[in-house]
Amino acid sequence: MCTAPPSGVGVSDAGERARQRGFGANRYMEDETAEVSRPGSEGGYTAEELAVARADWSDFGSAETPVTSTPPPQPSPRPARGFVPGGESAPLDDQGQDSSHAEGSTATAPIPTPSLEERKWHRNIRSLEHRLLGAERSLTYREMAVRMGVSTHSARRLWRALGFPNLDDDVKAFTETDAEALAQMVDLVRDGHLNQETAISLTRSVGQMTDRMVVWQIEALVEDKIANQELSDAEARSQVVETLPALVEPLQRLMGYAWRRQLSAALQRLTVRVESGLASLSRSRDGNGDDQQTVDSPLPLARAVGFADLVSYTSLSRQMSERTLAHMVQRFESKCAEIISIGGGRLVKTVGDEVLYNAETPEAGAEIALALAETIAADDVLPEARVSVVWGRVLSRLGDIYGPTVNLAARLTTLADPGTVLVDSSTAEALEESSDYLLVPQPPRIVRGFGEVAPSMLLRAGGSGIVLDED
Repeated sequence: MCTAPPSGVGVSDAGERARQRGFGANRYMEDETAEVSRPGSEGGYTAEELAVARADWSDFGSAETPVTSTPPPQPSPRPARGFVPGGESAPLDDQGQDSSHAEGSTATAPIPTPSLEERKWHRNIRSLEHRLLGAERSLTYREMAVRMGVSTHSARRLWRALGFPNLDDDVKAFTETDAEALAQMVDLVRDGHLNQETAISLTRSVGQMTDRMVVWQIEALVEDKIANQELSDAEARSQVVETLPALVEPLQRLMGYAWRRQLSAALQRLTVRVESGLASLSRSRDGNGDDQQTVDSPLPLARAVGFADLVSYTSLSRQMSERTLAHMVQRFESKCAEIISIGGGRLVKTVGDEVLYNAETPEAGAEIALALAETIAADDVLPEARVSVVWGRVLSRLGDIYGPTVNLAARLTTLADPGTVLVDSSTAEALEESSDYLLVPQPPRIVRGFGEVAPSMLLRAGGSGIVLDED
């Protein structure tokens, strides 16, 4: 069991450590909920329960006792291409240094006896965690690496690629399920399907996307509790923990289904050969007759790239309450996502007051741009938006898009008037043959990185445009 705080660690020090881990210090300074203690217990906890609680709340900063058990013998795995097979040698960190005894690792002061409210919170968290992880945390880095048949260094790399921090070598923080899941990526390398760096990149893609998804989902649930049940933020988060068990399985099934659907859609995009507007790619944006292929011909994909940027977002956000700002941002993102999806585009990313999308034809990009400008302008909650769309070639990597086309679209957004859409001359040429659009030439502008650019304002001349469902 955890012992008392070491000499020199006062109550205030322990309280500060508790507060840094997400618990209010005042709750540890005085027991607000008196409870009759049982023999062999502290504050209602048995000695074993208290040791488990304190170990969990220490965020695995250090182990209470050294690990003396040895992992069962494992069959020698086939060497991985790139992953280092496990062995007796000390694990190396990313700089090739011995990491088996990290310098500066100090024991964490035991957490003071929790209150009854915190005991309930702790047990709810442990129950949900066990359900999510599927097993108890029983493995150290080295033991998990042995299960995977790789070095501790390789196990660390995969763990970090998922987006999790390094932990001390002697802390039992991992489950058998962790080892099985990470071993799948190792097997793909061993079987020759991937090399090490690609396996790390794919693992990182899963980690980054699921991290953002989980934060999004939790905050959406918290916001729902605050708005509809008039709870404080702390109360809402506590209730979300109680709500989550009923949501885990449905959300997991939806995530698996959505991943397969998105992969299917991506496969379709891989085979799309865009014909409309390709001739415009051979024209120069600077009007000097230079071949545009010299600018972005090495980039493999022809796409319409669009930006939408809320007007005066920074000044407005300073005047809004937290809930009002959250409502505005959520409405902006949901409106943009709906328009882009219906228009057949792909939402690449949102950054605060700005959204980036792409589409496979100039016409699709134009329809989305016009719908974004019109819908946001008509919304009572949102300020107007500046919008741009540029047809050109891009590079797609890490879920994002890159290249001069993206940069030019971003520059044009800053030049657009509120509620309007700007395009460059090449995009205007790709769209001018359609009777659905009106292109109004604007005065030439000097654009950083591109020189003189002759933009045009994009207006609707015909067609129904993108039709949205009524709220």
